[in-house]
Amino acid sequence: MNVAQFHEILKQHPSAKLHFRLPNGKLIPPHFHVTEVGRIDKSFIDCGGTKRKTTTCAIQTWTADDTDHRLLPSKLAGILELAKPILTSLDLPVEVEYGTEAAAMYSVSHAESILGDLIFNLVGKQTDCLAKDKCGVNTCSPTTGCC
Repeated sequence: MNVAQFHEILKQHPSAKLHFRLPNGKLIPPHFHVTEVGRIDKSFIDCGGTKRKTTTCAIQTWTADDTDHRLLPSKLAGILELAKPILTSLDLPVEVEYGTEAAAMYSVSHAESILGDLIFNLVGKQTDCLAKDKCGVNTCSPTTGCC
């Protein structure tokens, strides 16, 4: 889901109870804070020597002991409005950062509106080899053998 889609959903449900559902089905505790909204530019070289760049919108969440705190979708939509000059594009994919032991990044897959709750479903990010053709991954098979 990109920033424009995410922002539009927030505006459509301004006073809903806002939730983020982790890949394991659990919710980020409802008293979470959004501590940062930012643009992350990552420039790198893959193992095959190809230069690459990715850009995302990162929303950092954090929980404290103020369990009566609730962030409304309208408030998060306002934070995104303030972040537009930094993001520079509404086409960036949205990622949510959360973790108690260690921070993890999750992509936002889709949203659901259920009985006054607005739930953004998160999916885990996976590592992958981007140059399988150059480093020999997946070239072994029962018919060709391994190199």
